[in-house]
Amino acid sequence: MDRRTRLADPMATQQLTREEELHWLALKLIPGLGTRKAGQLIERFRTPQAVFRSSISELEAAGASPGVARNISSGCSFEDAVLQQERMAASGAVAIPISDPRYPPMLREIFDPPILLFARGRVELLSRVMIGVVGTRRPSTYGMAVADRLSGDLSAAGLVIASGMARGIDTSAHRASLRAGGDTVAVFGCGVDVLYPSENRKLSNDIAEKGLLLSEFPMGAPAFPQNFPVRNRIISGMSVGVLVVEGAQYSGSSITARLALDQGRDVFAVPGNVTSKMSWGPNLLIKQGAKLVQDWNDVVVELAPDVRLRLLQVTQGRLGEEGASDAGGEPVQASLPLGPMAEIARRVLAELKVDSPVPIDNLLETLENCSSSELIATLFELEMLGMIRQLPGKNFVKIWQDGVCGSSHSR
Repeated sequence: MDRRTRLADPMATQQLTREEELHWLALKLIPGLGTRKAGQLIERFRTPQAVFRSSISELEAAGASPGVARNISSGCSFEDAVLQQERMAASGAVAIPISDPRYPPMLREIFDPPILLFARGRVELLSRVMIGVVGTRRPSTYGMAVADRLSGDLSAAGLVIASGMARGIDTSAHRASLRAGGDTVAVFGCGVDVLYPSENRKLSNDIAEKGLLLSEFPMGAPAFPQNFPVRNRIISGMSVGVLVVEGAQYSGSSITARLALDQGRDVFAVPGNVTSKMSWGPNLLIKQGAKLVQDWNDVVVELAPDVRLRLLQVTQGRLGEEGASDAGGEPVQASLPLGPMAEIARRVLAELKVDSPVPIDNLLETLENCSSSELIATLFELEMLGMIRQLPGKNFVKIWQDGVCGSSHSR
């Protein structure tokens, strides 16, 4: 039985009661109890209540040290747990235990998943497909531009951008995702009610409203330097892959990439100027086998078919479901989506030809009042529906079968 089966208790599908939440918080706050050992106790006893009801000898038999066993038995952390509940209520945060169905499914499978997460915002994003975007706190102009463009485009393709809201690349990734109308999760190295860095106050408020703030550190926990490598394993652990934009050879982003590899995640890297120290990290990762990324599609094409299908379902939500005809009056697949981007989809199909590839740059020039993010999302949607095909060099053609455009869902 794997970790997901053991910990995703069907009895835990309902929201925590205040007492249940109190026990999870108290277990989280036990002095000397590490993440790995806490997870082992939950696997053994199933609930925090059962852990606290156990005798010292039972706890030691389960692997707890004598000191930790005594701390659990004494219930010394319940007073702090009550204060945590008060802080959570004041800031609108919720507790997501590892047994909760809302807990990120991929994170549950790593070696040392946190037993409890604190969240502010749209908790439903934890079930979506995420891509970690990380990089240096001191990026070049090139790095900022690349992070902005890729994050916006990947958001438009249906991926949730996960990052650490640090200065530099992280901040650029979050902002680009929000600007593109996409979704983003900021993983903190402090409590979700603590502002860090201070200049990101507006961004933090925007993400709390439109995205999700997430942390395994208790409410009010300060941003100690040692917290950030611990935080990074969450970014990589709940993502299908990690994209490194810029970073020194031994930077935090390189640590995140190594964590991703250990967790069996894909690692992507943007190549950079060989004379810049900020390019040493991603360039070395590419030499070691990371996937080189020039645009959003270099990431999406590497994802598993079931993951791409989930992205398709997300992007379909931005479009409608009525039929349409292209500019030539020919029937288009009956399920051609409509909605906010329907007009763009029809205009794209009108511009594309069956026997003559059209470069994406030409489409951008031809389609007025259409941003690059909107066009990319539309092309991705139409390609997943089997209505168009992408050729090398970012050229696109329309697919026809049996006289009907896009009648097949072939990839």
